[in-house]
Amino acid sequence: MSFFKKFFSVITISSITLATVCSCNNDPSASQSSGYGKSKYPEQITIDVYDQEANFKGIQNGWFGDELLERFNVKLNIIAPNVDPNGQALMDVRAASGSIGDIIICSANNNALEALVEQGLLLNMEDYIKDKEVMKYESAITRLNQGLDGIYAIPSELSTASVTEPLNIKEPNYGPYLRWDIYSEVGYPQMDTLEDLLDVLVLMKEKEPYSDTGEETYGFSFFSDWDLNMMNAAKQPCCFYGYDEYGFVLAKADGSDYQSILDDDSLYMRVLKLYFDANQLGLVDPDSRTNTYTDVYDKYQDGQILYCPWPFLGQSAYNSLSNMVQGKGFMLSDISDMEIYAYGAYDQGNVNNVIAIGADTKDPQRMMDIINWLYTDEGIYANQASNDSGSAGPIGICWDMGEDGPYLTDYGKKVFQDASNDPIPGYDGSFRDGISRLNFSAVNLKELDSNGYPYAYLLWDSELSKDKTVLEENWSEYMNALSSEDYLEKNDKILVAPGCVFVNEAETTEIKEIRDACKAIIIQYSWDMVFAPDQAHFNAIKKEMQRLCMGLGYSDVLEYDMEGAAKQGSMRQAAIAEENNF
Repeated sequence: MSFFKKFFSVITISSITLATVCSCNNDPSASQSSGYGKSKYPEQITIDVYDQEANFKGIQNGWFGDELLERFNVKLNIIAPNVDPNGQALMDVRAASGSIGDIIICSANNNALEALVEQGLLLNMEDYIKDKEVMKYESAITRLNQGLDGIYAIPSELSTASVTEPLNIKEPNYGPYLRWDIYSEVGYPQMDTLEDLLDVLVLMKEKEPYSDTGEETYGFSFFSDWDLNMMNAAKQPCCFYGYDEYGFVLAKADGSDYQSILDDDSLYMRVLKLYFDANQLGLVDPDSRTNTYTDVYDKYQDGQILYCPWPFLGQSAYNSLSNMVQGKGFMLSDISDMEIYAYGAYDQGNVNNVIAIGADTKDPQRMMDIINWLYTDEGIYANQASNDSGSAGPIGICWDMGEDGPYLTDYGKKVFQDASNDPIPGYDGSFRDGISRLNFSAVNLKELDSNGYPYAYLLWDSELSKDKTVLEENWSEYMNALSSEDYLEKNDKILVAPGCVFVNEAETTEIKEIRDACKAIIIQYSWDMVFAPDQAHFNAIKKEMQRLCMGLGYSDVLEYDMEGAAKQGSMRQAAIAEENNF
């Protein structure tokens, strides 16, 4: 069954689909809420957007900033705990002041949404959201706000696909991505387990000791921006084996196993040992402790790093068209025992990332108009555009509609295929410099726009039918697959966590205090273990980390997380059963 036939088979009687396909509009830029500008909002304002997922703080500039200025006469000041030195406490501090932001993007899990409502920090949108286009997702919105006596938030990543349909587009969210050109030059050595990656990277570093600008190459480069309950870099390879984090727990996608990250034999500890061994071999970037995400991106772009756990970093930074036609770039490699974790589509939205309006905003209607726009065709194409694999950005500039469907313009091809930094016509700066910094996905990009085409440009016929580069041909021939997704599915190497709405009960004050104390220790000591001078120090640091956490009450938090992870697993299975009975 083709992708599109399969896709349509699960959305036939969805209210979302009815609202979408009934439109006869042929121009995605002309949807119902295309913006109001100075006609409705003559006063230009700057608003605070508290955004837990953003990797940028400050004023949103560039073409996306201009879009918002033109449509809503507004500038966004993004407040990002991810890149704030006091990010852990930023929400608490702002909540205590009575003002988090005009627009708030945060998690609804662990009763976080209920807590914000109870504190009077969120606006009830009921009087502002009526007749808005976003209400075509009323079922998901109602479910998220159940028991709150109002509408206080809207979920992200809304989808009409099956809960077992992976959210990712062509590439998985995680995977052992290698500089394929160098991997091929050293003879495609087989990797049976994760640890075999080190021998391969040693060979690759010997083959390519310097980057494109003459800097020393490394197998790994880390950054701490995303550390939350643990060292984020150490969690990523756990996903190669079907696990993802739930607090201090690693939970398998199918609910078959739950691990404490502090157990001696946990995958988390296994990865820390892998990184320690890698550092002993000279494979770890020595600047990792001080790197930001941007620093690491720049190193990938220069060809300084040889491995990446995510396609959106390595491929985005290095797989320009000019590199790929030379056969250079990052592609998914194979580890014999891997079973990569994938997120299933959220038929009721993703509650780990929701959007809301601050109760003290001075212009609630304008905030509602902005949020509503993010869920329209034009808002999705603009806000969910990325460097290389999201939506395609502004119509008429990066893409256009032809007789045979949507296609990238010459400028769009330069941007998405050759990493061009050319100025974007009609705006200041380049496309890449101006993309949305919100990191908020209103809908699954496999969803269809008003004309029946996926928002993800990589799924357009015009893209699927184009000639492969030397890199892609080399990879396809060796892996005997059309794409990473095709390879993983054919070889049963993907494990989908069914999409579902799960909101765990609120943490008690005691649990929160213990968690905050433990995670600070876990993060610091995990980094120390990676850079330990020898095995004896590695073991000693690990034992001390375990001892300190246990003494603080880690077991109580672990019990809470284990219960929550198990409930989430049950909800996932219930989502499959509900879909099958529908």
